[in-house]
Amino acid sequence: MSSIEDRYERQADIVLREKIDGACTVIGVGAIGRQVALQLASIGVPELQLIDFDDVEATNCVTQGYCTGHIGLPKVLCTTEDCYQINKDVSITQELSRYKSSIDIGKYIFICVDSIDSRRFITQHIREFDFLVDGRMTAEVMRVLCRVDSDYGNYTDTLYSDDEIFRGTCTAKSTIYCANVVAGIMVSQFTKFLRFNMVNNDVMFNLLAMDLMTDVNV
Repeated sequence: MSSIEDRYERQADIVLREKIDGACTVIGVGAIGRQVALQLASIGVPELQLIDFDDVEATNCVTQGYCTGHIGLPKVLCTTEDCYQINKDVSITQELSRYKSSIDIGKYIFICVDSIDSRRFITQHIREFDFLVDGRMTAEVMRVLCRVDSDYGNYTDTLYSDDEIFRGTCTAKSTIYCANVVAGIMVSQFTKFLRFNMVNNDVMFNLLAMDLMTDVNV
């Protein structure tokens, strides 16, 4: 029987936890962000910062993985509690608000908000980072954009108007399984960054068509 001290043994050569020298900031803990936070806690990041202003609604139990007992409570508090259930050693900072430029954030940034306008505001105010990844999802189509060393490059070209986004019907916006795939890709990009491996600058994946497109940035 393994002990709690051995919990990271099977990922030791994949997740270089000793390279993490700052906080992982998750902006938005909805469908994608909640899964990102849980995965980061599971792999053993030392510090997490969760930023979100919203409370849990009944529909979030289906599409975002919240429990029925969470309904009416702040998403940040519920996600914090579940992260501690996974890993009591992680240090978690809670911000029960929208992202504001006055909030001190970590050097590893996971953008998981649900609008282009919010992304534009965030990136206008974040000037320095070691690693930034942005996860997006509509129904069964997802996109993950990753940048390193405070280099936004052509990332800003993806911040088109919310009016230009394919919306679909209101009952085809989100699924928990798609959110988990997006979160997994985002965390995978982070672990590749820690290993000094090349990260994918832009990943687009259509689950329905099983069509994957990547733009690899060395």
